[in-house]
Amino acid sequence: MVLPTLKDLDCSDKRVLIREDLNVPIENGHISSDARIKAALPTIQYALDQGAAVIILSHLGRPEEGHISAEFSLAPVAERLQVLLDRPVKFVADWLDGFEIAPGEVVLCENVRFQKGEKKNDPVLAKKIAKLGDIFVMDAFATAHRSEASTVGTAQFSPQACAGLLLMAEVKALTQALKNPARPLLAIVGGSKISSKLHVLSSLIDKVDSLILGGGIANTFLAAQGYKLGKSLVESDLVEEAKRLMLLAQQKHAEIILPTDVVVAKEMSATAKTKVKKLTEIEDDEMVLDSGPESIRLYNRAVVSAATILWNGPIGVFEMAPFEGGTRALSLAIADSGAFSIAGGGDTLAAIEKYNISDKISYISTGGGAFLEFVEGKTLTALKVLEEHQRDS
Repeated sequence: MVLPTLKDLDCSDKRVLIREDLNVPIENGHISSDARIKAALPTIQYALDQGAAVIILSHLGRPEEGHISAEFSLAPVAERLQVLLDRPVKFVADWLDGFEIAPGEVVLCENVRFQKGEKKNDPVLAKKIAKLGDIFVMDAFATAHRSEASTVGTAQFSPQACAGLLLMAEVKALTQALKNPARPLLAIVGGSKISSKLHVLSSLIDKVDSLILGGGIANTFLAAQGYKLGKSLVESDLVEEAKRLMLLAQQKHAEIILPTDVVVAKEMSATAKTKVKKLTEIEDDEMVLDSGPESIRLYNRAVVSAATILWNGPIGVFEMAPFEGGTRALSLAIADSGAFSIAGGGDTLAAIEKYNISDKISYISTGGGAFLEFVEGKTLTALKVLEEHQRDS
């Protein structure tokens, strides 16, 4: 896929409308992680350096569409962006009908999801948004799989549309990890439910040399092997699907690595009493909430031997101290490996921040759903529109 990029266009004295993903966690009015804002800076700064007037769009959270809510306002983001850019950032709440902006200035528009029709890609809304700029830059990889007014619709109706620096970096890194990876290729997929990652697991089994499964996803596979897991999260209706995937892995010569020992507790809490048990020792009133030391050694061996690592999801309830051992050990092993590593997904990013290893991961993707769809081999909607825009221009 060949996409038009910001560096291909003349931005001087143009109004450059950039769709970023500034959907950061905000607690009591304060941003607890500005990683996504920092990831957006290169594109914004490049446009400014070229003499553009920069207009930034983003969503935040999931407000009721068409209703303004202080809880989901981007005002704190504007304040943080101003500090990071070291220049004034004007925050505009009522922006849809336009505003004054000069070259060298930056405007952050209020949450696009306050606009009715955003999520359904309403063409009337998309045309209004497109009129704000001379050039539309899609830089929000995390929303590239969604057909929304501020992403796909605006690209369709803009005079010129292209990909931003962050979007191109995401595509390049994922392509490197999936299309022609250095071998062995190891994928790590964790999280609570197999149902949300069925398609990506099928796709990965066709690509990887080995696959570590953790969390509730691993539980369903263990149940498929006949283990009794007490009160653990198991998607019983997908046990047969897990069996199919294990058979597919055998046919494709892809090794699935599952826990051999686990950390259990009778409750999921920060003060829970834990035990390490073999899979055959789990009692009816116990829950599997992390991998045990023997399992961690298995994971580490796979990480050490890998040349490329694709990581999506924790392998235990790492938010709570009693159950963070597996995710912590695996995170540090990936950080210390010599492999090309790419990580994506919200919980994965939280683990990377918690264990302070961001500078030791080769590429950190800002996407969650988009990351998974790219891994599945799907063409992301926003990328397809940019490619079509280039053909038609």
